[in-house]
Amino acid sequence: MIALVVGISATVAFVILRFVVAIDDHAPLAIDVWWNSQMHAILTDAGVLIAWIPAVVGGTIGMIVIGILIVVLFLWRKRPWDAANVAIAIVVVVAIGAPMAAVIARLRPVDSLAESVATSFPSGHTAVATTVAVTLGLLLRRWYVWVGGALWVVLMMWSRTYLHAHWLSDVVAGLLEGIAVATLVWCAVEAVRDRRAVRARAVTLDT
Repeated sequence: MIALVVGISATVAFVILRFVVAIDDHAPLAIDVWWNSQMHAILTDAGVLIAWIPAVVGGTIGMIVIGILIVVLFLWRKRPWDAANVAIAIVVVVAIGAPMAAVIARLRPVDSLAESVATSFPSGHTAVATTVAVTLGLLLRRWYVWVGGALWVVLMMWSRTYLHAHWLSDVVAGLLEGIAVATLVWCAVEAVRDRRAVRARAVTLDT
């Protein structure tokens, strides 16, 4: 129930942010400009090198590899439902975010060090990172998984803005999208899983 409420709340917050960004023809918000200037102020070669680590690991190829490894690990542990949950969540978040970013075509900061294509809103890196982190947290139910996932998401959000690949509102939107997808997909998979279990018990009792 909590996951469902969180998922719906994140969806509503994402829609609101989407409208706020659209009000001024997708121009950066005041807080976006301020945050971007702060990232400029602390820009160093060492910082750029560190920021590229989550950018590469959390990129398209990196997340495909990580996603496959997680799915295979769950299958190896004989947890097919959890494997399906991870796979579905990743596919859904990409299927939603990528076309949306292309359609919105919000311009990135002109000084981007990582990207050049105008697909700024929402941040796909942040959305996928959040989806994987929240999904694993819901499936594994360990405090260190939640803490590690939260740190990874924050690092990703910082990385994307430090490299000027996204505005702050882009990564916040990616965070909300990831939370919404992870929680709602988890709720849907668990509902189907429970229904299958009830049917299986009913068949067993009948026999």
